[in-house]
Amino acid sequence: MATSAVARGVVFALRQKIAKIEGTLPELLASPSDNRPPAGVLVRRNGIASARDVFLPTGVEGLDEALGGGLPKAALTEIHGTETRNAGAAAGLALCLVSRMLKERSRPQDLLLWVGTAEIFREAGLPYAPGLDRFFGIPAASLLFAEAPKPADVLWIAEEAARIEEIAAIVVELRGNPRNVDLTATRRLHRRAQDSGRPVFLLRQSAEPEPTAAPVRLVAAPAPASLRHTLAGPLSGSIGPPAISVEIGKSRTALPGKFILEWNPDARTLEERRHSPEDRVAVVSASRGRADPQAAAGTVVAFRPAAEPAPGGQPPREQHPAHRRPRRTG
Repeated sequence: MATSAVARGVVFALRQKIAKIEGTLPELLASPSDNRPPAGVLVRRNGIASARDVFLPTGVEGLDEALGGGLPKAALTEIHGTETRNAGAAAGLALCLVSRMLKERSRPQDLLLWVGTAEIFREAGLPYAPGLDRFFGIPAASLLFAEAPKPADVLWIAEEAARIEEIAAIVVELRGNPRNVDLTATRRLHRRAQDSGRPVFLLRQSAEPEPTAAPVRLVAAPAPASLRHTLAGPLSGSIGPPAISVEIGKSRTALPGKFILEWNPDARTLEERRHSPEDRVAVVSASRGRADPQAAAGTVVAFRPAAEPAPGGQPPREQHPAHRRPRRTG
């Protein structure tokens, strides 16, 4: 406990110094002696901003507390998928957050811009518009997709789009760790998000953590779905709502945390899973009932062995080149 209190005190002092250097005013910094995590840094712009105006609560109490109130609305937020096969989970988390934000704004004219490179769209695919409308409440008429050949072009499109009033949120999807996506580029994108007052989600597939200007980084991975729960208890053989494992990789509060979140498409809310491990559905069932045993090591199972050569070292007739075969006439 003493070590934790000292660490919170150091983080509190560093945040004050950073706020002084950047010229911002920390309004709701909690005292390091409090047991609660410190609240977010509020920037005064033409008056005093409230926490509701600055943060987007995820709806998960533990995650919001660890983040100091939620995700910053006017900021750059990173969402990482450490492996290519986690692309669906990372994109799903971004869509959950965008859906909650659009539900809170409740403006029909709001648009969502999804911009990425041709490489990432070939690898992970484009979001399915009918599915976004059904599960996230984002109609197809509100979707804008932009494809660019290079990461530098993707960043340029996102920076310019942040100035458009009708675009409520921007998702930037990139693959790996491009050299262009450095501290300077992300600082410029973060500043554009602050000036426009809208969020920019940097969706990074198969990427390693590196220094960026984003105040929050979340690492997403797929999690096993749970059974559907009824009044009589868990329904055997059923599959519950989609689940995502979310880990806090970076935040203003420097507090760690890992959560299993489930998305409710009807209420468009995120909920923390609190079921027992016995209620989970296996990701892949074990193989059973196989008729043939596994082939021994070194056995050729995909190709037929080549035919034996004819006497004299000549290949059999079926292997002669077609242009050397006699042509039939008459």
